[in-house]
Amino acid sequence: MVKILKKTKSQKFKDSEKACAAIKAIYDAQVAFLCKQFESFSKGKIPKEKVQGFYPYVRVNVTESSYKKLGSKKKHSYGFVSKPGIYETTLTRPDIYKCYHKEQLEHLINNHGCGVEVGVSDTPIPIHFALGENFHLEADLNDEHLDKMPNIFDLPDLDKMDDAIANSTHVVKQGMPEPLALFTAPRTDLSLMRLKHYTGTNSNDFQNFVIFTNYQFYIDEFMKIGAENVGKDGYTEFIAPSTEGRMPQMPAYHLKRERGMGITMINIGVGPSNAKNITDHVAVLRPYAWLMLGHCAGLRNSQEMGDYVLAHGYLREDNVLYHDLKPNIPLPALSEIQLALEDAVQEVTKQHGHDVKKVMRTGTVATVDDRNWELRSSLRQNQRFSQSRAIALDMESGTIAANGFRFRVPYGTLLCVSDKPLHGQLKLPGMADSFYRERVKQHLLIGLKAMENMREIGPEKLHSRKLRSFDEVAFQ
Repeated sequence: MVKILKKTKSQKFKDSEKACAAIKAIYDAQVAFLCKQFESFSKGKIPKEKVQGFYPYVRVNVTESSYKKLGSKKKHSYGFVSKPGIYETTLTRPDIYKCYHKEQLEHLINNHGCGVEVGVSDTPIPIHFALGENFHLEADLNDEHLDKMPNIFDLPDLDKMDDAIANSTHVVKQGMPEPLALFTAPRTDLSLMRLKHYTGTNSNDFQNFVIFTNYQFYIDEFMKIGAENVGKDGYTEFIAPSTEGRMPQMPAYHLKRERGMGITMINIGVGPSNAKNITDHVAVLRPYAWLMLGHCAGLRNSQEMGDYVLAHGYLREDNVLYHDLKPNIPLPALSEIQLALEDAVQEVTKQHGHDVKKVMRTGTVATVDDRNWELRSSLRQNQRFSQSRAIALDMESGTIAANGFRFRVPYGTLLCVSDKPLHGQLKLPGMADSFYRERVKQHLLIGLKAMENMREIGPEKLHSRKLRSFDEVAFQ
């Protein structure tokens, strides 16, 4: 026996606003039902049957004739299906995704001239996800309740949360719909929960332009700039993690604007594992762009401490993404991002034209998984660095770019040379302190200016066709 809400009939819409309203109505009703049942359960009223709530789904049937209508309507790199057929995805958190869902459905309706169907799916909502990011089961239930929970409510099922669609390895079973989006509702909910855990902030605070850094110095400066800019240039609020209790592993800070058009900055710490972890989860928010701003080792003797490196290619030896995106798959430089960063360097440093080369060099960045790479045999490591023509080395940039490519999020990298181990200039405390004081603020201002440049370009123009595969999902 299973206790569920009576499933409502699916509805078809040619109006994206009405379709989103139906999605919200289904989701809110299913979550309210689960929360009510859980409240009763937590008070000792143990039901005899299993209790289930279900995600809403959206489905589109693109016929041969409606596919042919597409023609020259493709204004963007997304918003249409690759061939006629039935496409479907489950959806979650309309409080976060309403604008995103509306835009994606609007493109589908306009491009193919067909309606979208909204209904109740057969995919259960795990109780953890229904209760939300701020509820902690272990703290609110005793051992007896925790033991009985799996028999009463659905728990997260990892078999429904893989990245096969994003990795282009998803195989559609015969008679089943093709995927409409990169992420299913359970996969999205898992990441929303993980974001709260790792960053100490709620997912609805995240903005659409994201900067990753590997040093707290940048965060300290961002906090000052963020506080100063609230009430200016459309910025409405600055959100930081709570200072009560422990600091989160990768704290996030949000300089907010209306419709999520502000800037989020995250201190991801050091290493490719952290870089993959956080981008795995930020990706479900479908940001318009993300950048890596951090320090690197300069590999050329002609470089000076404090010079900037604009990555146009990556030597990927991070060893965390090789199962999902092999290192021999090239990551293209995205012109919109590259130009926004180069323009920002010129605006902030006041160097223009050929003089920009005095402060910035464009080239390949090597990303490795060993912080003490300098201690390896120089013959063993220098040969491949030289063959790749790498000009800088770090531990995060290649991973962040690769996950941007994998998850169709526009990416870019601007690093600052903080040491030159191959040329005798090591990162030592006294040198580092002086360097940080001189360079961090300017570097951050360049990153913020680049994000403002991208905002002016517009999100629909940032999403490059270079990020789309042969047989791509319709949602951005």
